[in-house]
Amino acid sequence: MRIYGYLAKKVGDLTIKYSNFPESYVKKSYEQVYWKTPAGYPQYKKAQVARKKYRFTTNRPWTGQFRQQNEPGTLRKKVFLEPIRDWTFFRGDRVEVMVGKDKGKQGIVSQVIQERNWVIVEGLNTHLRVVGKDKNFPGITIQSEAPLLVTSDVKLVDPESLKATDVEWRYTEEGDKVRVSLASSRIIPIPKTAEETIDYKSKELYIDNIEKDTTADAATKITFAPKLRTFEMDIMEEMGIKEDRVPAKSYWY
Repeated sequence: MRIYGYLAKKVGDLTIKYSNFPESYVKKSYEQVYWKTPAGYPQYKKAQVARKKYRFTTNRPWTGQFRQQNEPGTLRKKVFLEPIRDWTFFRGDRVEVMVGKDKGKQGIVSQVIQERNWVIVEGLNTHLRVVGKDKNFPGITIQSEAPLLVTSDVKLVDPESLKATDVEWRYTEEGDKVRVSLASSRIIPIPKTAEETIDYKSKELYIDNIEKDTTADAATKITFAPKLRTFEMDIMEEMGIKEDRVPAKSYWY
């Protein structure tokens, strides 16, 4: 996904896959539409007034924290992003930190924020922050992992030399698109962790909940037969009620 300008306009593909939600639902959950043409008026041209640019953070776009950070009037300083043609970092990758106090250390990518060119590495690039502090309580100090830029702060680890290396996408003889290390020309496979979503660890191990999900047989079974009678007539037939009374004559003028 290409991101131009100072704020991302679209949610990244990896974020949508992790959410396991339809793309239309994710878009509806984070977009802010101030006005649009009412439905049911085909004579009017369809138009809407909506927010075009959002500030993406470590919070997922469909959460309340994301909406709170993007309320009208809360837009902060501009953030410039370098466009990335082909994304090469996935959850579960082993990377090496190239900057900061943890320079030279290696870790596993635990989260990808594609909208900001960020990855979060387990246990690295951390800082301390205080949570729940007020006048009667000193708060709790926790260790929080800060995001790292994929363009300059981290690099993938070569599977042969176990050192940082640049990678590029290539095609195998079978036509599969793979990541290849430029240092050793070894293929760096995409980890199985990249397939994880909120609902399952892998697609192969996911089992539908039969008690809640509609089965294929139930979806194709016809349970309604239309008849030329009212709802009251159906109830009377089911309960064996017969109407013997003769309605009185009525006149309309």
